[in-house]
Amino acid sequence: MSEATQAEGLNPELKKHTFEAEVAQLLHLVTHSLYSNADIFVRELVSNASDACDKLRFEGTNDDSLYEDDGELKIRIAVDEDAKTITFTDNGIGMNEADAIENLGTIAKSGTKAFLDKLSESQKQEGQLIGQFGVGFYSGFIVADTISVESRKAGEPVDTGVRWVSDGTGSFTVEPITKAARGTAITLHLKEEYSEGEDSYLDRGKIKRLVNKYSDHISLPIQMRKEIWQEDVKEDENDDAPTGGEMVLTDEWETINKASALWTRSASEIEDDEYVDFYKNISYDMDAPLTWTHNRVEGRVQYTQLLYIPAKAPADLYTREQQHGLKLYVKRVFIMDEAEQLLPMYLRFVKGVIDSADLPLNVSRELLQESRDVKSIRDGNARRILTTLASLGNSEDSDKQEKFAQFYAEFGDVIKEGLGEDMGNQERIAKLLRYATSTQDGLKTSFEDYKGRMKEGQKAIYYLTADNLAAAKNSPQLELFKKKGIEVILMTSRVDEWAMNFLTSFDETPLQNIAKGAVDLGDLQDEAEKAEASKAQETLKPVVDKLKAALSERAKDVKVSTRLVDSPACLVVGEGELSPQMIQMLKQMGQDVPESKPTLEVNPDHPLIKKLESSEQFDDLAQVIFDQALLADGGQLDDPAAYLKRVNELLMR
Repeated sequence: MSEATQAEGLNPELKKHTFEAEVAQLLHLVTHSLYSNADIFVRELVSNASDACDKLRFEGTNDDSLYEDDGELKIRIAVDEDAKTITFTDNGIGMNEADAIENLGTIAKSGTKAFLDKLSESQKQEGQLIGQFGVGFYSGFIVADTISVESRKAGEPVDTGVRWVSDGTGSFTVEPITKAARGTAITLHLKEEYSEGEDSYLDRGKIKRLVNKYSDHISLPIQMRKEIWQEDVKEDENDDAPTGGEMVLTDEWETINKASALWTRSASEIEDDEYVDFYKNISYDMDAPLTWTHNRVEGRVQYTQLLYIPAKAPADLYTREQQHGLKLYVKRVFIMDEAEQLLPMYLRFVKGVIDSADLPLNVSRELLQESRDVKSIRDGNARRILTTLASLGNSEDSDKQEKFAQFYAEFGDVIKEGLGEDMGNQERIAKLLRYATSTQDGLKTSFEDYKGRMKEGQKAIYYLTADNLAAAKNSPQLELFKKKGIEVILMTSRVDEWAMNFLTSFDETPLQNIAKGAVDLGDLQDEAEKAEASKAQETLKPVVDKLKAALSERAKDVKVSTRLVDSPACLVVGEGELSPQMIQMLKQMGQDVPESKPTLEVNPDHPLIKKLESSEQFDDLAQVIFDQALLADGGQLDDPAAYLKRVNELLMR
């Protein structure tokens, strides 16, 4: 910046300073582009006041005289409707003229950063709550056309105070003043549009609400002058008519914040009711949360996490464009609601707070960018949530089991998205999944439970996807497994087909979709059965060849089945190919689906297949058999009318 000059026609001690061009440009960016929400200035100025008090508290540990017989640190906010000003006052460390020029005159400079640089390595941990002071101060120019700052540094004479004034354009002035009290008073002279109407910040109730929203957690008392109702004095004591009155300010200061962040307290000191009330406050949910986890993470990245799992899914759970995420604080300073970078998408239902000791408070904090620290916090949050859910799911306590069942009913499908989105936690996610099976109703069976019930010699976890439980239980694909008493997991959610593309094994045991590829039961199929299947292949070859010709446009291949017992036919797709259910789902989503033909497997022992050999309506009967297999597999007919016509003609013959 340029050298100071005496302001023309003013106090000879008043010095004018001009911002450098690049600093002036940055100031314009901050006040006109960076902050999209004017309310943010309350957060910034309260945060700066808190930082100043934290500095004094730290310095005062070695020099009690800095408190100047005033050891009660506090922040006060005063609204003057006549002057159209708001003043933020703190009794923290304060500034002298040199500090004001350096810290307020240079946007890209952080006074607190310079302060921390002076600390020894052993002291840095102790001073970790001291925030950065700088850019945030200028958010005041969003609502004010002039800002004046009066300050005196703790421990220095009363006549070494300083007054700093700027209109936020190209310059500022400083002059010495006498200031009895240490600390800083920042006065915003509001622009006309912010001092009238709905956008007015002269409304004390509005300021209180903003403090509660952004700064309720500040450990210092934030005070405003108390208002009381004063009735009009009656001229006639016998007059029974009701009197009027008005709210009047008193000289008493009242604390408007709780002055204690819930997540900064030890979990052992917090009652369940306090956790529940805090959840309702941050989530706007009328119901209590299902469970929560409160933990301080130490390591390369330090942060506190207070994470809640709701009892019920929100209506917009599957609207992936809907905003979600956690409340982010940095050193107890509120940064943003719904910081989606702190959670993977499949955990978007989680609510809570993250308070980081390491993320910076700088010009980009409203638009939190991807960084190594953010990734570390996100990964830590995911692990913590999955561990919390596992403790419910694996508990023998009936209440916890009931909570897990409730969670899974509400959020089980969205958790499955993590199989494809979070490969690092895929095993943890897989252990949480629950399904019905061919022998067990209800969403109770985990992969681990299934493995514990596998038959001797069984080499794979068998599963089947279907549109619903009834369709799954009646699927022709299950017939051989029922005959041999082999349990099959039944997956009936729309997301299952997609999710299982990413999970190929569990605990080193392969997962096999019984509707895809050839059925290989290994040791569970004896030699006699294999020999009989081989013989059927030869015997039925003429019919199979004829079916291939008749269904050439619909079926990739026709084979003799080893999986059917009661049904005449079924459709099978190859490994890695789309099933009929998946094709149908993609089409409903408006996506282009590549052409895919299934394989038709026929049961050589079924009377309908045997009838084909001598049928005069071979082609029609072949089409009907294919259509029935498609319907049994959950698919949809391209031409239902043609199917009905063929069936009716066959019935009449």
